[in-house]
Amino acid sequence: MPRILCLALTASWLATTAPAQGTNLAFGGLRADTSQPVEVTADALDVDQEDGTAIFTGNVVVGQGEMRLTATEVLVVYKPDRSGIDRLVATGKVVLVNGPDAAEAEKADYTIDSGIVIMTGDVLLSQGPNALSGEQLNVDLATGTARMTGRVRTIFMPENGSPEEDG
Repeated sequence: MPRILCLALTASWLATTAPAQGTNLAFGGLRADTSQPVEVTADALDVDQEDGTAIFTGNVVVGQGEMRLTATEVLVVYKPDRSGIDRLVATGKVVLVNGPDAAEAEKADYTIDSGIVIMTGDVLLSQGPNALSGEQLNVDLATGTARMTGRVRTIFMPENGSPEEDG
């Protein structure tokens, strides 16, 4: 009987929260060290000396400590005074992995100094057996938190993986 009550309470909670426009959650279990160096590997790098842009293409992997971001292409956006990198804009099959959590999207914009990653376009966040989807996921790597916005939808799996009725 307690299992039915637990499932009923969970279903009731989901019914009242699933349509919400924003959901706060933990991301990565542990905070990422955003002071670590950022390493980028790719099949190719194109640099335009005139406008100072750099684009990594093909099997791009961005690593910083335990965090990994993969994409088809990553544009490097330099600070206005050219003193360093301001942001990395990833497009094409973007996947962000931090600890046990993984998020997929069409695009990710990573601001290096703040440790903020904004993922947009069919965002899917997987945390163990649970999944959460929405239009935008804002991840704060420095605090290990995230916020999903847009038409948020979630699926929580019971402990045994399927609903069970007590008879």
